[in-house]
Amino acid sequence: MSAHGGNTFIPLNIAVLTVSDTRNESNDTSGQALVERLTTAGHNLADKAIVIDDVYQLRAQVSKWIADDSIHAIISTGGTGFTARDNTPEALTPLFDKAVEGFGEVFRHVSLIEIGTSTIQSRAFGGIANKTVVLCVPGSTNACKTAWDKVIKEQLDASHRPCNFVPHLNINAESSTSTKPSTSVPPATIKMCETRG
Repeated sequence: MSAHGGNTFIPLNIAVLTVSDTRNESNDTSGQALVERLTTAGHNLADKAIVIDDVYQLRAQVSKWIADDSIHAIISTGGTGFTARDNTPEALTPLFDKAVEGFGEVFRHVSLIEIGTSTIQSRAFGGIANKTVVLCVPGSTNACKTAWDKVIKEQLDASHRPCNFVPHLNINAESSTSTKPSTSVPPATIKMCETRG
C-alpha cells in the first residue's frame, strides 16, 4: 500500500556539513554547491560547518543539529571514501534511529552513469535521527551536485510523489521563539508513504 506526498512544497531548515582536514569557507566548493542548490530550491540554510575528519568532532556537530528541533535535514559532504581519514560513516551511523539504505544505493546507481564503476568506492549513506534526516555524500563538488539534483531535491520536497521524507520530519515541533522561518503545517497536508518490500 502507498500514500501520496502532499500537494504543497514546504521549505525545510537544512544544515550543511563539510568534512575535511583542508577546506575552509574560501575553498569549500562542495558545501557551497549544496547551499546554492538548497536555497535555490526554496529551503532555508539553518547552519553550515566545516569539521575535520575526526569521529568525535563529527558526532558532536551532528548531534547538536539532531537535537535542534528546528533543523529538519542535515547534508554532509566528505569522508565517505576508503582512506584512513574517511570516517564519516563510522562517526554518524551510531547516531541513527533508522538507516536509509536506499539513499546510498540510489546515489551509487545514478553516479554509475557519470563515473562508471568508480562509484563503488563511495560509501554514501543516510539515516533518520530524532526526526531529522541525515544524508551523507562524497566530498567532490560533482558528487554533491549529482546527489542533490538526482536524489535529495525530490526527497526533501513535500510535493514529490509517491513519497518523500517530509512526513518523517519534526516540522511541527519548532519553538515559538525560533529565529528560523516557521514551517508548521497542518497534519492533513502531509501523508506518509509505505512501499511494498
